[in-house]
Amino acid sequence: MAHPVDGLLIPTGSAVHRLPAQTKIVAVVLVVATVVLTPARSWGVLAAQGALVVAVVAASRLPAAAVLRRLGVEAPFVVFALLMPFVAAGPTTRLGPVTVSQAGLLGGATLLVKATVGVLAAVVLAATTGARELLAGLERLHLPAVLVAILSFMLRYVVVIAEELGRARVAREARGGRRAGLAAVAGGVGARFVRTYERGERVQQAMLARGYAGRMPVLAGGAATAAQWASALSLPAAALLVLLVGRLLVGVGG
Repeated sequence: MAHPVDGLLIPTGSAVHRLPAQTKIVAVVLVVATVVLTPARSWGVLAAQGALVVAVVAASRLPAAAVLRRLGVEAPFVVFALLMPFVAAGPTTRLGPVTVSQAGLLGGATLLVKATVGVLAAVVLAATTGARELLAGLERLHLPAVLVAILSFMLRYVVVIAEELGRARVAREARGGRRAGLAAVAGGVGARFVRTYERGERVQQAMLARGYAGRMPVLAGGAATAAQWASALSLPAAALLVLLVGRLLVGVGG
């Protein structure tokens, strides 16, 4: 049976999909770390790193429309980046009809580019790896078993709760209910919290009755081969190489 949150998975049968989850998790973390360490004003380096991630998107054969739609999760970063030139202090400059902070303009542009590259890498990970494979990969990376269990329950029951909220909305509208106001929303959230807490107690009692002793069953997840690790880590290695070459060229030019 497919995991309920595997709707994020876009199966295309690419080589990226076939890589073990633990290799892709490590690769994404290293890519994001490399992008974060890239100095401001290194636009050529950031563009090259972004192009590397786009190349992985192409290798994964992911639909461009789906990828662009999922990039919408970075909207808060976009808003913050757009506001930075207007709220930051320091020397100012003219940008069309408005006056903006130079430091804010640089910081906002850097934040926007880095956030886009990082979110794009995360989108590739989610679109090429199923939820169960992600959990198995985290387990293979020796993430504490308690955290793996918490993540597993979160992935399962966030869908259950969302479905219940949807049914409650349909029931309210079927009974002629109007759009809920702030008081109704607050009351619904409180009631949902109580029901979720009670469900958690029932689930725990059921687990204990079935012999749960504090550790979840080990998830199926095979070890990655050296070739698979090399294939996955080629992306962060290339991103780091671009950064080092960019720093070297800057040093030579200076």
